Amino acid sequence: MKILRILTSSISYQLIKGQLKYMSDNGYEVVGVSGLPEERANEASIREGIKTVITPHLVRSISISNDVRALFELIKLIRREKPDVVHANTPKASLLGITAAWWCRVPHRIYTVTGLRFQTAKGFFRWLLITMERITCRFSTKVIPEGDGVAKTLLDEHITRKPLKKLHNGNINGIDLAYYDESAIPISLLSQAKSETSFSEESFTFIFVGRIVRDKGICELVEAFTRLQQEHPEARLLLVGNFEQELDPLPEDVYHTIQSHPAIYCAGWQNDVRPWFAVADALAFPSYREGFPNVVMQAGAMGLPCVVSDINGCNEIIIEGENGLIIPSHDAVALYQTMKRMIEDKALYTHCQQNARPLIASRYKQEDVWQATLEMYRSLTGDAK
Repeated sequence: MKILRILTSSISYQLIKGQLKYMSDNGYEVVGVSGLPEERANEASIREGIKTVITPHLVRSISISNDVRALFELIKLIRREKPDVVHANTPKASLLGITAAWWCRVPHRIYTVTGLRFQTAKGFFRWLLITMERITCRFSTKVIPEGDGVAKTLLDEHITRKPLKKLHNGNINGIDLAYYDESAIPISLLSQAKSETSFSEESFTFIFVGRIVRDKGICELVEAFTRLQQEHPEARLLLVGNFEQELDPLPEDVYHTIQSHPAIYCAGWQNDVRPWFAVADALAFPSYREGFPNVVMQAGAMGLPCVVSDINGCNEIIIEGENGLIIPSHDAVALYQTMKRMIEDKALYTHCQQNARPLIASRYKQEDVWQATLEMYRSLTGDAK
């Protein structure tokens, strides 16, 4: 049995790291399909032990010329490979890949729905994104929501009437507990992170990991933190990720505060986020929309209590008062009050810290997610064992 796993960018192979090898080891012929960059696809091929194919016109942005070319490239590829299953999970790859698979009459066309971009869009662009989701779901034989929140949104917005059931407890790949463990961090990387931040042992550090853009709640985070820091001089804010000033620019005053505030440190994009989690005390993640955020699971696995928005995924991973606290989205005042509570309520902080890793380990262990995915494939292809 052959599975074609389609991703928009080859960078996204990192999101399903290990999963394709697991399927290959369990008897499936797996072919990875993605856009550029080619070197990331080659890395995935070696790591997962699978064949990878580049579809050069498969890109994230909406482009009629690129999208039409990518669609025909995918149709040609599917006709050549003759897969039994086509499985896609990033928006553009899903739309084009599932459509191409439908055209080629692939018997099993699986769409795993992660973040829904239309949730923060407006006007015509929102309508366009919803229409794209409806087309993808219509041409799929199976739609898998990454979490309960995503399933509810799909139903509320009348995107599909197909049965919706998440795999295992949600998330697309689970969490590698051996990797996200403080004892597994190279000492040199940990020392470097401590040296770069130069935060004292008395500091209480909130960390944010992700794109430093409006949609991630950065404006509210900076507003809440600067107010908090006036009352708690020991408070620190560590930002790990890239700015996207061309695609989603921050207001000039927010950007200036981040660059100039003595208690805020920007580490930029990091290939290994573990040392940065290790120098922090809690995650602050006030995002506007998510599917099932890996960052929250990673922070929890590293033993950090989390302050998150009441949005899809976040409110499934975090149990209020047990491994973190949940706040309304777009609410800088609530964020400030909750960050303050995390510092001042020592008993609450300790309780959440002690529960953080066990609650992630019990629900999102990577091998359990892989096994659930394997069993789903087997049920479709008649290979149940």
